[in-house]
Amino acid sequence: GLVLDGRTLSIIFQGGLEEKLLELAQHCRSVLCCRSTPLQKSMVVKLVRRQLKAMTLSIGDGANDVSMIQAADVGIGISGQEGMQAVMASDFAISRFKHLKKLLLVHGHWCYARLAKMVIYFFYKNVCYVNLLFWYQFFCGFSGSTMLDYWQMIFFNLFFTSVPPLLFGALDKDVSAETLLRLPELYKNGQ
Repeated sequence: GLVLDGRTLSIIFQGGLEEKLLELAQHCRSVLCCRSTPLQKSMVVKLVRRQLKAMTLSIGDGANDVSMIQAADVGIGISGQEGMQAVMASDFAISRFKHLKKLLLVHGHWCYARLAKMVIYFFYKNVCYVNLLFWYQFFCGFSGSTMLDYWQMIFFNLFFTSVPPLLFGALDKDVSAETLLRLPELYKNGQ
């Protein structure tokens, strides 16, 4: 692991040593930045996003973490003693740090699986709809006449675009939460 404090980070950023920091950080299993300013926190996140083209996740519990949370791809705010500023700026909010494991491994896996299925579903829905209109144009000699009234097209899109996501979001769980917590490698298999 690598532990950096605020003074070291200021020397790195002022001296143009960002590439050296990234080279060193890539050889470490974890990098911890402590006693750093909010600006330094966000600069580290931006540096990793920009140079390594990596997806970043920031976790914070106070107002000093807001810029870091906003700079990351995914921000998680922990509500607690330091106020609600981090929660207000985050994508996801949890009440305790111990809930992070369930958020990532269980809800992250379910969300990934649901989104993958819904993308396929929307392609299928649109291909069916466009095919229907395409073949109708052969029937009517490409005159441009409409096959369906506008209210039917609106109902089709409303029904087939709103109901399945609600059902998938509420009911689709491909693996139980207990199994996902016991076997964290299942998250990678979903990808």
